[in-house]
Amino acid sequence: MTVHFIGAGPGAPDLLTLRGRDLIAASPVCLYAGSLVPKEILTHCPSNAHIVDTADLTLDQIIAEIAAAHAANLDVARIHSGDLSIWSTLAEQTRRLRALNIPFDVTPGVPSFAAGAAALSQELTLPHVAQTIILTRTSTRSTPMPPGEDLATLGRSGATLAIHLSIQNMDQVTGQLLPLYGPDCPAVVVFRASWPDEQILRGTLATIQQQVQDSGIDRNALILIGKSLGQPGFGESYLYSTTRDRTEP
Repeated sequence: MTVHFIGAGPGAPDLLTLRGRDLIAASPVCLYAGSLVPKEILTHCPSNAHIVDTADLTLDQIIAEIAAAHAANLDVARIHSGDLSIWSTLAEQTRRLRALNIPFDVTPGVPSFAAGAAALSQELTLPHVAQTIILTRTSTRSTPMPPGEDLATLGRSGATLAIHLSIQNMDQVTGQLLPLYGPDCPAVVVFRASWPDEQILRGTLATIQQQVQDSGIDRNALILIGKSLGQPGFGESYLYSTTRDRTEP
Protein backbone atom coordinates (compact mmCIF):
# COMPACT_ATOMS: atom_id res chain seq x y z
CA MET A 1 0.00 0.00 0.00
CA THR A 2 1.26 3.47 -0.91
CA VAL A 3 -0.14 6.97 -0.61
CA HIS A 4 0.50 8.75 -3.91
CA PHE A 5 0.65 12.52 -3.47
CA ILE A 6 -0.18 13.92 -6.90
CA GLY A 7 0.07 17.47 -8.20
CA ALA A 8 -2.95 17.90 -10.46
CA GLY A 9 -1.67 21.07 -12.12
CA PRO A 10 -3.16 24.57 -12.24
CA GLY A 11 -6.67 23.70 -13.41
CA ALA A 12 -6.92 22.49 -17.00
CA PRO A 13 -7.59 18.73 -16.69
CA ASP A 14 -5.23 17.88 -19.55
CA LEU A 15 -2.31 19.44 -17.67
CA LEU A 16 -2.34 16.49 -15.30
CA THR A 17 0.82 14.43 -15.89
CA LEU A 18 0.61 10.96 -17.41
CA ARG A 19 2.13 9.52 -14.24
CA GLY A 20 -0.46 11.26 -12.11
CA ARG A 21 -3.28 9.97 -14.32
CA ASP A 22 -2.03 6.39 -14.14
CA LEU A 23 -1.61 6.49 -10.35
CA ILE A 24 -5.15 7.84 -9.91
CA ALA A 25 -6.49 5.09 -12.17
CA ALA A 26 -4.73 2.43 -10.07
CA SER A 27 -5.80 3.72 -6.63
CA PRO A 28 -8.98 2.40 -4.98
CA VAL A 29 -9.09 5.44 -2.67
CA CYS A 30 -8.92 9.07 -3.79
CA LEU A 31 -8.65 12.10 -1.51
CA TYR A 32 -8.79 15.40 -3.39
CA ALA A 33 -8.84 19.11 -2.60
CA GLY A 34 -12.30 19.76 -3.97
CA SER A 35 -12.19 23.54 -3.92
CA LEU A 36 -9.22 23.64 -6.31
CA VAL A 37 -8.99 20.34 -8.21
CA PRO A 38 -11.34 20.16 -11.24
CA LYS A 39 -13.91 17.38 -11.14
CA GLU A 40 -12.69 16.11 -14.55
CA ILE A 41 -9.57 14.79 -12.82
CA LEU A 42 -11.78 12.35 -10.93
CA THR A 43 -12.88 10.67 -14.16
CA HIS A 44 -9.55 8.81 -14.03
CA CYS A 45 -10.54 7.12 -10.74
CA PRO A 46 -11.65 3.47 -10.82
CA SER A 47 -15.42 3.17 -11.14
CA ASN A 48 -15.76 1.77 -7.63
CA ALA A 49 -13.23 4.09 -5.97
CA HIS A 50 -13.85 5.59 -2.54
CA ILE A 51 -13.64 9.34 -3.28
CA VAL A 52 -13.39 11.93 -0.51
CA ASP A 53 -13.43 15.73 -0.90
CA THR A 54 -11.02 17.02 1.76
CA ALA A 55 -11.93 20.71 1.41
CA ASP A 56 -13.85 20.75 4.70
CA LEU A 57 -11.80 18.14 6.58
CA THR A 58 -9.21 18.73 9.28
CA LEU A 59 -5.73 17.26 9.04
CA ASP A 60 -6.70 14.65 11.65
CA GLN A 61 -9.69 13.57 9.55
CA ILE A 62 -7.57 13.33 6.39
CA ILE A 63 -4.97 11.18 8.12
CA ALA A 64 -7.75 8.99 9.54
CA GLU A 65 -9.00 8.33 5.99
CA ILE A 66 -5.48 7.41 4.90
CA ALA A 67 -4.93 5.21 7.95
CA ALA A 68 -8.15 3.33 7.19
CA ALA A 69 -6.98 2.72 3.62
CA HIS A 70 -3.63 1.55 4.94
CA ALA A 71 -5.34 -0.92 7.26
CA ALA A 72 -7.29 -2.27 4.27
CA ASN A 73 -4.12 -2.38 2.13
CA LEU A 74 -5.58 0.04 -0.43
CA ASP A 75 -3.47 2.53 -2.37
CA VAL A 76 -4.49 6.17 -2.00
CA ALA A 77 -4.32 8.93 -4.62
CA ARG A 78 -3.96 12.15 -2.61
CA ILE A 79 -4.59 14.90 -5.15
CA HIS A 80 -3.64 18.54 -4.70
CA SER A 81 -3.76 21.45 -7.12
CA GLY A 82 -0.65 22.84 -8.78
CA ASP A 83 2.64 21.35 -7.64
CA LEU A 84 3.27 19.81 -4.24
CA SER A 85 6.52 21.66 -3.58
CA ILE A 86 4.81 24.90 -2.57
CA TRP A 87 1.83 25.66 -0.29
CA SER A 88 0.40 22.16 -0.57
CA THR A 89 0.47 20.97 3.09
CA LEU A 90 2.58 18.05 1.87
CA ALA A 91 5.08 18.44 4.73
CA GLU A 92 2.57 18.20 7.56
CA GLN A 93 0.78 15.24 5.99
CA THR A 94 3.95 13.26 5.29
CA ARG A 95 5.21 13.97 8.82
CA ARG A 96 2.11 12.22 10.14
CA LEU A 97 2.51 9.34 7.68
CA ARG A 98 6.14 8.77 8.68
CA ALA A 99 5.07 8.57 12.31
CA LEU A 100 2.49 5.93 11.33
CA ASN A 101 4.95 4.07 9.07
CA ILE A 102 2.65 4.55 6.06
CA PRO A 103 4.62 4.61 2.78
CA PHE A 104 4.14 7.44 0.29
CA ASP A 105 5.59 8.93 -2.88
CA VAL A 106 5.24 12.27 -4.65
CA THR A 107 4.36 13.07 -8.27
CA PRO A 108 4.95 16.69 -9.32
CA GLY A 109 2.43 18.85 -11.16
CA VAL A 110 2.47 21.99 -13.30
CA PRO A 111 2.76 24.93 -10.85
CA SER A 112 0.43 27.90 -11.08
CA PHE A 113 3.20 30.42 -11.79
CA ALA A 114 4.21 28.39 -14.85
CA ALA A 115 0.59 28.29 -16.02
CA GLY A 116 0.38 32.05 -15.49
CA ALA A 117 3.48 32.65 -17.59
CA ALA A 118 2.07 30.37 -20.30
CA ALA A 119 -1.18 32.34 -20.30
CA LEU A 120 0.91 35.44 -21.00
CA SER A 121 3.00 33.61 -23.64
CA GLN A 122 5.85 35.03 -21.59
CA GLU A 123 9.28 33.89 -20.49
CA LEU A 124 9.89 35.27 -17.02
CA THR A 125 13.69 35.21 -17.28
CA LEU A 126 15.05 37.49 -20.00
CA PRO A 127 18.77 37.79 -20.77
CA HIS A 128 20.33 40.90 -19.20
CA VAL A 129 16.94 41.93 -17.72
CA ALA A 130 15.78 39.35 -15.17
CA GLN A 131 17.22 35.99 -14.22
CA THR A 132 15.64 35.43 -10.81
CA ILE A 133 12.06 34.61 -9.82
CA ILE A 134 10.90 34.70 -6.21
CA LEU A 135 7.80 32.67 -5.37
CA THR A 136 6.11 34.12 -2.29
CA ARG A 137 2.83 35.16 -0.72
CA THR A 138 1.51 37.53 1.90
CA SER A 139 -0.39 36.83 5.11
CA THR A 140 -4.17 37.16 5.15
CA ARG A 141 -6.12 34.60 7.17
CA SER A 142 -3.32 32.10 6.58
CA THR A 143 -0.15 31.16 8.44
CA PRO A 144 1.97 34.28 9.17
CA MET A 145 5.05 34.87 7.05
CA PRO A 146 8.40 34.17 8.74
CA PRO A 147 10.60 37.16 9.68
CA GLY A 148 12.53 38.56 6.73
CA GLU A 149 10.14 37.22 4.08
CA ASP A 150 7.97 40.32 3.74
CA LEU A 151 7.63 41.90 0.30
CA ALA A 152 9.68 44.94 1.28
CA THR A 153 12.64 42.70 2.07
CA LEU A 154 12.26 40.41 -0.94
CA GLY A 155 11.65 43.32 -3.29
CA ARG A 156 15.05 44.83 -2.58
CA SER A 157 16.49 42.13 -4.84
CA GLY A 158 14.73 43.60 -7.88
CA ALA A 159 13.81 40.06 -8.93
CA THR A 160 10.58 39.12 -10.67
CA LEU A 161 8.01 38.34 -7.98
CA ALA A 162 5.34 35.68 -8.37
CA ILE A 163 3.00 36.46 -5.49
CA HIS A 164 0.47 33.78 -4.63
CA LEU A 165 -2.59 33.78 -2.35
CA SER A 166 -2.50 37.57 -2.04
CA ILE A 167 -5.12 39.09 -4.32
CA GLN A 168 -7.05 40.34 -1.27
CA ASN A 169 -3.88 42.10 -0.10
CA MET A 170 -3.30 44.34 -3.11
CA ASP A 171 -2.90 47.40 -0.90
CA GLN A 172 -0.06 45.66 0.92
CA VAL A 173 1.50 44.42 -2.33
CA THR A 174 1.53 47.81 -4.02
CA GLY A 175 2.33 49.74 -0.84
CA GLN A 176 5.48 47.73 -0.13
CA LEU A 177 6.71 47.39 -3.71
CA LEU A 178 6.04 50.83 -5.19
CA PRO A 179 9.06 52.44 -3.47
CA LEU A 180 11.31 49.62 -4.68
CA TYR A 181 10.13 48.92 -8.23
CA GLY A 182 8.61 52.29 -9.13
CA PRO A 183 5.09 53.15 -10.35
CA ASP A 184 5.83 52.20 -13.97
CA CYS A 185 6.99 48.66 -13.19
CA PRO A 186 4.84 46.13 -15.09
CA ALA A 187 2.31 44.25 -12.99
CA VAL A 188 0.07 41.42 -14.14
CA VAL A 189 -2.72 39.50 -12.44
CA VAL A 190 -3.71 36.10 -13.84
CA PHE A 191 -7.01 34.78 -12.50
CA ARG A 192 -7.53 30.98 -12.64
CA ALA A 193 -4.72 30.30 -15.11
CA SER A 194 -5.61 27.53 -17.58
CA TRP A 195 -9.27 27.35 -16.45
CA PRO A 196 -12.07 28.19 -18.94
CA ASP A 197 -12.81 31.46 -17.08
CA GLU A 198 -9.17 32.61 -17.03
CA GLN A 199 -8.69 36.39 -16.93
CA ILE A 200 -5.58 38.50 -17.36
CA LEU A 201 -5.12 42.05 -16.09
CA ARG A 202 -2.06 43.95 -17.35
CA GLY A 203 -0.99 47.19 -15.77
CA THR A 204 1.67 48.77 -13.62
CA LEU A 205 2.28 48.97 -9.90
CA ALA A 206 0.52 52.33 -10.00
CA THR A 207 -2.63 50.99 -11.73
CA ILE A 208 -3.03 47.29 -10.93
CA GLN A 209 -4.80 47.68 -7.59
CA GLN A 210 -7.61 49.69 -9.14
CA GLN A 211 -7.81 47.24 -12.05
CA VAL A 212 -8.26 44.37 -9.63
CA GLN A 213 -10.90 46.27 -7.71
CA ASP A 214 -12.81 47.09 -10.91
CA SER A 215 -12.61 43.48 -12.11
CA GLY A 216 -14.08 41.98 -8.96
CA ILE A 217 -11.33 39.33 -8.80
CA ASP A 218 -10.89 38.35 -5.16
CA ARG A 219 -9.49 34.79 -5.20
CA ASN A 220 -7.53 32.20 -7.20
CA ALA A 221 -5.21 34.76 -8.77
CA LEU A 222 -1.48 35.07 -9.25
CA ILE A 223 0.26 38.46 -9.11
CA LEU A 224 3.41 38.93 -11.19
CA ILE A 225 5.64 41.96 -10.68
CA GLY A 226 8.86 42.69 -12.55
CA LYS A 227 10.72 44.34 -15.42
CA SER A 228 10.65 41.22 -17.57
CA LEU A 229 6.86 41.45 -17.95
CA GLY A 230 6.97 44.49 -20.20
CA GLN A 231 10.44 44.57 -21.70
CA PRO A 232 10.60 44.35 -25.52
CA GLY A 233 14.29 45.23 -25.56
CA PHE A 234 16.51 42.50 -24.19
CA GLY A 235 19.64 40.68 -25.20
CA GLU A 236 20.00 37.17 -26.56
CA SER A 237 21.30 34.30 -24.49
CA TYR A 238 24.78 32.82 -24.81
CA LEU A 239 23.24 29.38 -25.36
CA TYR A 240 22.53 29.97 -29.06
CA SER A 241 25.03 32.75 -29.66
CA THR A 242 27.30 32.64 -32.72
CA THR A 243 30.14 33.62 -30.39
CA ARG A 244 29.81 30.46 -28.35
CA ASP A 245 32.56 27.87 -28.84
CA ARG A 246 30.53 24.79 -29.80
CA THR A 247 33.60 22.55 -29.68
CA GLU A 248 33.91 22.96 -25.92
CA PRO A 249 32.83 19.92 -23.85
